[in-house]
Amino acid sequence: MFKDKSGFQTFKSLLAEPNPHLRPEDPFMRDDQLREECGVFGIFNHQDAAAITALGLHALQHRGQEAAGIVSFDGNQFQAERRMGLVGDNFNKRNIIERLEGKNAVGHVRYSTTGDTVMRNVQPLFAEHSSGGFAICHNGNLTNAVTQRRDLIRDGAIFQSTSDTEVLLHLLARSKRRTFIERFTEAVLQIEGAFAIACLTNKKLVGVRDPLGIRPLLLGKLGDSWVLASETCAFDIVGAEFVREVENGEIVVITEEGIESYHPFQKLNERPCIFEYIYFARPDSIVGGKSVYEVRKRMGEQLAIEAPADADVIIPIPDSGVPAAIGYAATSNIPFELGIIRNHYVGRTFIEPEQQIRQLGVKLKHSANKAMVAGKRVVLIDDSVVRGTTSVKLVSMMYEAGAKEVHMRISSPPITHPDFYGIDTPDQGKLLAANYDIEGMRKYMGADSLAFISVDGIYRAMGYTKRDDEHPQFTDHCFTGDYPTRLTDLLSEEEPHPSLLAEVF
Repeated sequence: MFKDKSGFQTFKSLLAEPNPHLRPEDPFMRDDQLREECGVFGIFNHQDAAAITALGLHALQHRGQEAAGIVSFDGNQFQAERRMGLVGDNFNKRNIIERLEGKNAVGHVRYSTTGDTVMRNVQPLFAEHSSGGFAICHNGNLTNAVTQRRDLIRDGAIFQSTSDTEVLLHLLARSKRRTFIERFTEAVLQIEGAFAIACLTNKKLVGVRDPLGIRPLLLGKLGDSWVLASETCAFDIVGAEFVREVENGEIVVITEEGIESYHPFQKLNERPCIFEYIYFARPDSIVGGKSVYEVRKRMGEQLAIEAPADADVIIPIPDSGVPAAIGYAATSNIPFELGIIRNHYVGRTFIEPEQQIRQLGVKLKHSANKAMVAGKRVVLIDDSVVRGTTSVKLVSMMYEAGAKEVHMRISSPPITHPDFYGIDTPDQGKLLAANYDIEGMRKYMGADSLAFISVDGIYRAMGYTKRDDEHPQFTDHCFTGDYPTRLTDLLSEEEPHPSLLAEVF
């Protein structure tokens, strides 16, 4: 246990012991993707608020595909529509949008990192309190939610969901402060972790970002309307102008009179999540003033410098590996080809009843382009490796398509630690890089060679010399074990009742 310069506790060794017996056929090894967190969108003072919100959520669909919801306010009452599944499948009917009357709205797309995938956890959450209605949607994860939930239940609170976001509703309702912003500020000062929050009251659209700015939140303008969103691509789809990022630790309050800004938290250096650049954000988004697409290309360029390969063709693992592969190919002067074709029309509910069928499941999403592979020395470029099972299957697929050699290159460092800030990573014992060294991972995948970009290489791709205390740092604990905030629930000495855990971890 130690403390970093911000004074927050961090840790490296409180997690599960590595498991040296990982096998591709193990049940927990079947899914090898990082799961996005969530996406939020809000708009104030627009005649078509609900329709604009639905469009914004559609642009943010990559951040969460389990559920979507919109809450609007018409000046008299709130309306809510929440659905399981994709935005386009649920908010494409005129009668649904017409039910969401009003000039103000907030919306959310969800991938659950806390709480079950059930309707009661679909956001925005809504409650009535002393000042009126309050709708809230949250991107991130609260690292003291279990502790706060336990204390609130002991004090008589009744929870309606298993989402960590509901904790903030109760903290707000119990505040004795005079004004709404004072009560809201008191509530957010009691939560820890990563959060970008958009909420709607009778008179206000409010956004707040955690003190380190781990999760993104942006402010835009659409005519006379103000907009909040997780990424700039949501502004692009609705024709809004990007104004600025909500600062780390800032609360923005939008009313008919304009915008007010509050900074209630201790001022800290910003540490945005590095995975926004590696994987989560859409390539056409601008994050921290940087083009995500250009950053990913530079990661590929840096990877080519650090880990060259004697090969005939560079092949990306679609879709997120494409920009890095373009950068790698340009730097190495090796041709770039689409040697793997992705099927974009695979449903999330495909049933895999038998082991033999399950083992073929990767071919539902990816197929080898044999004309680009046969007889060639192939370099596969991917953005990350979690459990490694997809890598095993794709390497095998390349050999089956006639590749002479298969070399794996990964445009992020090895993921050795789990995330507690809104990314659904597995326990440390199920992370491939926590169980094997590079050579062990190579053998596990069956590749001829394997290499990852270095941590310093990621920082060089971001425009910095290396990772050190003199340069801006990102939230990169998955590679370094440097958790930038307290992990109160994980470090609590009191064993919570199972019902309080609510599948948070």
